[in-house]
Amino acid sequence: MMTDFLMIAALVLIAAFFWQLRQMAEIARRYMERECARQRVQLVAIAMDAARPTLGGATGLGWRAGFMFEFSTDGINQFRGKLRMRGNQIEKIEWPIFPEPEWQQAPSSKGKFGGGCGSSCGSGRCH
Repeated sequence: MMTDFLMIAALVLIAAFFWQLRQMAEIARRYMERECARQRVQLVAIAMDAARPTLGGATGLGWRAGFMFEFSTDGINQFRGKLRMRGNQIEKIEWPIFPEPEWQQAPSSKGKFGGGCGSSCGSGRCH
């Protein structure tokens, strides 16, 4: 009886930690999409590269996570940066040195799977 309770409590705790990590990954992705748009670069990928439990903060027990992101300034060359989070808060972003984009706006994909710029390409003006 007691072991059943402990197993259920452990499963709930594991599910809560997994849920928090997924929430952190979604926050990091949305934040980097905005930052890349502000820097006028294209976000290529973002992935969690480290996570560890930590004590303190508003909730007491939480996660400290690191994310690696890749971005492009011209659609060809890729650069890597790092994002650090504690709980749902961004602690630090480390951008590598990269050339300023020459385009008027950041390169962005259109459509479901990327590439192209929609039906306006035939007219010679891409948005």
